[in-house]
Amino acid sequence: MTGGAAVEDPRIVRTKRDVIEAVGALLLEDGWDAVTHAAVAGRSGYAKGTIYAHWPTRLDLVSASIEQICDTAQHPAPTGDLRADLRASLLDFATDLSERHLDRLLAGVVERSGLGDVVQRLKRRLYETGTSGLRAILDEHIHPGDIAPVLTQLTGAVLVRVAFEGERATDEFVDDLIRRVLHSARPASTGAATEALR
Repeated sequence: MTGGAAVEDPRIVRTKRDVIEAVGALLLEDGWDAVTHAAVAGRSGYAKGTIYAHWPTRLDLVSASIEQICDTAQHPAPTGDLRADLRASLLDFATDLSERHLDRLLAGVVERSGLGDVVQRLKRRLYETGTSGLRAILDEHIHPGDIAPVLTQLTGAVLVRVAFEGERATDEFVDDLIRRVLHSARPASTGAATEALR
């Protein structure tokens, strides 16, 4: 008898992958309310009974999809240049909001954040995943006590610009934002890092 974890049937793996991809497409294209077992069945090509067997509730479907979205999220690779790295990450965030419909996903989770611990966990996971690249950049350059407020100011301004004002986050907008926010931040250490903030 051999030890180790059991290997899942490839057909089940494929079914789960296809269904979660269908849920993700519905979430991002049409929002939380579009995710029903019937809609997912139509989108994925699997029977409703199969979907109910693995994900009994709508929240189960949404939760699995958000976890998959977070697990596969990618951020621009840092170069070590603070301003260039922040610009690349913030422009990527703006693109996620405007072209990849991240705004719809965030709105659905925020709207339902009072529904229980699962939604609260999903909201935290989305925020932590979405800001992990920026946080890693700031960790290298900014005083630890300034990271949270700087992160909030940078992401909040882009979110308002794109999702609420309906405007593009241009290079000029992002560069001006970075300059303003970094002006009051303390460097992680003295020397060259200080110059990067000014």
